[in-house]
Amino acid sequence: MTLHTLLYIDNKTIIKIKMDYKKTNAPLNTVTRDMIELSQDTGNVYETVCVIAKRANQIAGEMKHDLEKKLQEFATLGDNLEEITENREQIEISRYYEKLPKPTLIATQEYVEHKIHFRNPLKDKANLD
Repeated sequence: MTLHTLLYIDNKTIIKIKMDYKKTNAPLNTVTRDMIELSQDTGNVYETVCVIAKRANQIAGEMKHDLEKKLQEFATLGDNLEEITENREQIEISRYYEKLPKPTLIATQEYVEHKIHFRNPLKDKANLD
């Protein structure tokens, strides 16, 4: 599923995203990054971290929604604990989502690859003056 949204950061910065988190090449483990190099696009470490954090929250929400939607197929109407059985398909779906890179790593990789498009209207206004 491709995500098309606008996201506001501190009522200043807008991010427009078009990305599928399932097809990412983000690392599975944490990678040390040079924050000075990472923040060159914005000129501000805080703004860079905000952009990545907001995108990570978007990805996490999308992942949660997708997982809940898939697991709803296995939901039972009965409240009896004895009736709960292991379902191999349900376990495989859960394992798949556990093996995906964490949302923060996906968002950081998208930022590094310039797949997150953002702008700060306050900076745009200052450049026009």
